[in-house]
Amino acid sequence: MSNIHFAAIRRGNKFSPNHTGNDSAIFELTMHRLYNKGCTVDIYTESEFCEKDIQEKFIYGMARDKCCVSKLQQCEDNGAFVINSGYGIEKCFRANMTISLLNSNVPYPRSFLVNTGEDATEAFNSLGGKIFWIKRGDFHAIHKEDVTPVHSIEEGNMILKEFAVRNIKEAVISEHLIGDLVKFYGVRGTDFFYWFYPFDIQHSKFGHEAINGEAKHFPFDQHRLKEISTKAATVLDVYIYGGDAIIGANGNIDIIDLNDWPSFAPCRDEAFVYITEIIYKLAEEHSVRLANEINNSKKNGYYTKSII
Repeated sequence: MSNIHFAAIRRGNKFSPNHTGNDSAIFELTMHRLYNKGCTVDIYTESEFCEKDIQEKFIYGMARDKCCVSKLQQCEDNGAFVINSGYGIEKCFRANMTISLLNSNVPYPRSFLVNTGEDATEAFNSLGGKIFWIKRGDFHAIHKEDVTPVHSIEEGNMILKEFAVRNIKEAVISEHLIGDLVKFYGVRGTDFFYWFYPFDIQHSKFGHEAINGEAKHFPFDQHRLKEISTKAATVLDVYIYGGDAIIGANGNIDIIDLNDWPSFAPCRDEAFVYITEIIYKLAEEHSVRLANEINNSKKNGYYTKSII
């Protein structure tokens, strides 16, 4: 295919806490590589994408605004190519992610979804331990307080009340897993997978890496980490992803977070090549599939018009 006309959506600054520059960099690199492959790319902010009548039928980007996510889903329902899928982005919202991964047997901490307006003592008691994690359930972490470690049930219930005051109606309470924290980045459908110890290179968004502390470098199966991460990304229906995992002293691996299209900051110069390739490859396949459907429709006598 000589040309694909894309709509590309930048991530709004409020959805890039402490990583605005990194998110912009991976977006720009991907855009320019698609230009070099002969594609046309129209750039939209999240607000522009929500407000305008978008004509492009091939869409990619880093949108997180709920209005954008809803519109992406509408575009998909109308036959457009979208990566990451709007449905996948929504599945990465904390409560949705937790339910999906727990129901898919992806190794994940024991967790409860709770109403922030109610006492959660029973959930805390069920988890046990001395540290709990409370995370807003309706979205990703935008502020440091959206993911909070607490050291007692009383403190936990107080944080939930603060969430309620902020109009965050649901929260996920998870057990604290002891082990090495690792971050990973992947592009599903390619060979690209990268992981590292964030504490070792002082890579941080909100400073929570200090809770697990300096990595002990417990031995573990790196291929297994990629396998589990890929399964989680598949369950959540995202191709361009990143996340966090805990490696236990016995080598056990648990996914604790997975996000759609992160910054890929430590591996950006390699990652954007694979990101571009999967976008282009899947867009080509989508175009061929549509062309075949149109041809079959013409042969059967009920073709009306192309959506391309």
